[in-house]
Amino acid sequence: MASVLSYESLVHAVAGAVGSVTAMTVFFPLDTARLRLQGVVNVLLTTPLWVVNTRLKLQGAKFRNEDIVPTNYRGIIDAFHQIIRDEGISALWNGTFPSLLLVFNPAIQFMFYEGLKRQLLKKRMKLSSLDVFIIGAVAKAIATTLTYPMQTVQSVLRFGRHRLNPENRTLGSLRNILYLLHQRVRRFGILGLYKGLEAKLLQTVLTAALMFLVYEKLTAATFTVMGLKRAHTH
Repeated sequence: MASVLSYESLVHAVAGAVGSVTAMTVFFPLDTARLRLQGVVNVLLTTPLWVVNTRLKLQGAKFRNEDIVPTNYRGIIDAFHQIIRDEGISALWNGTFPSLLLVFNPAIQFMFYEGLKRQLLKKRMKLSSLDVFIIGAVAKAIATTLTYPMQTVQSVLRFGRHRLNPENRTLGSLRNILYLLHQRVRRFGILGLYKGLEAKLLQTVLTAALMFLVYEKLTAATFTVMGLKRAHTH
């Protein structure tokens, strides 16, 4: 035991820790880039499925907007076939740009969560389950509200069957994002960008709040177990 806790062992431990910190610091940007790239790849691979899913869900719905063209798909395969035949294969990636921007939604959520948590910890030693639940809900509500206009445009682009006036062209290009935002604000006002936000908040906020609560509980339990193990080793 004395040899394990010797000065030489301490030097090696400190050197190893410094080396590890240095390596993590140097290569952390690459790890961040890897995570962002994974998000981008995921968006590119799944967007065609989301486009077809959105159109099938809205098929048969009655729209008050006369610019929207109704669809008639017999199933997933037929939807893919008709979209490629009538609009081109690139139409399967309608909404990709907003989807890429929405990759930052979790980053905004965690940023506000950690910020709110730090502010509360300045006033008290420990957060209660209710504290964690509330700040998790608030963080997700802020992130969802900030990014919701992009989700609105994303849904319109995925649906795709919308004619652009005055040229009467069928929507199928990401360059129309600003046009869609402008049209929605002109028709419905700034609140038009947030239509359906209430349902989205109910869907995501409670889920995120529960996720943060479970996350904090598991983290605390893990540290407790690790502390017990360290105590038994000494």
